Amino acid sequence: MVTAGKVFVVKEEIDIDTIASKLKDFKTEEIQKIDDRELKLITEISDMKMVTDALQGRYSQDQVITIYHRGESIPTVKTIEAPFIFSEYEGRVLLTVLEKKMQANSIANQISKILFLTTGHIVEARIAPDVMRRFHEQNFEDTKVVFFDDVDIPNVNKLSLYGSGLADTTLYNDYCSHGNVWYIVIKPKKYGFIVGVTRDGVVTIFSRVEKDDFINYVINEIYPLIS
Repeated sequence: MVTAGKVFVVKEEIDIDTIASKLKDFKTEEIQKIDDRELKLITEISDMKMVTDALQGRYSQDQVITIYHRGESIPTVKTIEAPFIFSEYEGRVLLTVLEKKMQANSIANQISKILFLTTGHIVEARIAPDVMRRFHEQNFEDTKVVFFDDVDIPNVNKLSLYGSGLADTTLYNDYCSHGNVWYIVIKPKKYGFIVGVTRDGVVTIFSRVEKDDFINYVINEIYPLIS
């Protein structure tokens, strides 16, 4: 089972206690009319608790989807749920949302609206290219995939390498001279699971892990990389 998440940075000066007070008991309801149907959509934040100086909670939101049944398109309500965690790290507040990239982006924007009334106050995390390369080369022993972006070869947008012996190839160094490491898939010996990391803070663990294991990995290994 794949576990995905994305890390964001809170741009505004705000502490965890204030975030907790603003998110506590948040709930909105709206009625959406589709043809002759009225669908109630709820957005809610629940299960909030402090865990080792970090604020954990669950974001849930109803969305309208259409299902096809015997020649008829029927609107119905689907609920998406995503755990999140706010952590203070080296003077900044970071948000991690446990969802795939697009959904995590949407949730981060919605939380920004709750806290600051508008989007743009919670932004994507960034890992500098040289930091990403050093992080990758510290885990050279069992690299699975490397993607490069910002490639300076005309008409080439991205380069990729696959295999466990990339550390010993001149091709890796050649690619590094033409672009920046954007995405890696590695198997860190310290953890034993397979993980993918991008420079915009997307983390995907391809092995079966518990939520707390995912969060611990992000806090210990990814937070120190963020610009």
